[in-house]
Amino acid sequence: MSKLIAKEYKCFEDIKNIRDDGTEFWYARDLALVLDYIKWENFHKVIKRAMIACENSGHNVSCDFPEVRKIVSAGATSKPVIDYELTRYACYLIVQNGDPRKEVIALG
Repeated sequence: MSKLIAKEYKCFEDIKNIRDDGTEFWYARDLALVLDYIKWENFHKVIKRAMIACENSGHNVSCDFPEVRKIVSAGATSKPVIDYELTRYACYLIVQNGDPRKEVIALG
């Protein structure tokens, strides 16, 4: 495994979350940063393509990409934003549908 691949894999595992029942998930907004996506709008397009691939593979999109809301600070106020609790399979599909010009995606 190259040093970049090892580094990116560690970053991927570092953002993993574990539920009380032991299942793992990744927040899409955290994954976006690991995959060098700065704008949520651009990453959300990749998520939507990955959801299509998920559905076409016979998986249940709502199980692999459950939508959640997070409250984030916006200056003096706070606002809810959309996020997703992604399964490992959903993360795989996102990398497969990402921008191949990004080195981290090409190595994914």
